[in-house]
Amino acid sequence: MIALACDHGGFRLMQEVKEYLNEQGLPYKDFGVDSDESCDYPAIAYPAAKAIADGECGKGIFICGTGIGISIAANKVRGIRAAVCGDTFSAEMTRRHNDANVLAIGARVTGPGLALKIIEIFLKTEFESGRHARRVELISELEARW
Repeated sequence: MIALACDHGGFRLMQEVKEYLNEQGLPYKDFGVDSDESCDYPAIAYPAAKAIADGECGKGIFICGTGIGISIAANKVRGIRAAVCGDTFSAEMTRRHNDANVLAIGARVTGPGLALKIIEIFLKTEFESGRHARRVELISELEARW
């Protein structure tokens, strides 16, 4: 199950993402929003990120204007590793090396064609583990201290 979350800036792109996921037969839970009326991205990011942290969803796709704000908010939830990706290489590497569980995209900086390709790569790429697992564990330890 994929957690979807967007603010008003990501609303239109999220409609295309849902269409893509439906075409691929990939299940998702939509945490909003359902219009392009102004809203506050932290209020949208939190329940979606919590669903991932609690194991209800495995990964997330979060969209705002730049991807930055919604990723910062998501990363405040323990267990979330959200990465803003605007290219396919970053999407691949954040899964392989960082075991990122949330992909954040900026709808105002990434076109829909590229965004869907980034999503495809993010969802299909597996974590390499090995030496990277130690680093992800160190991140979790830092998180636990605070």
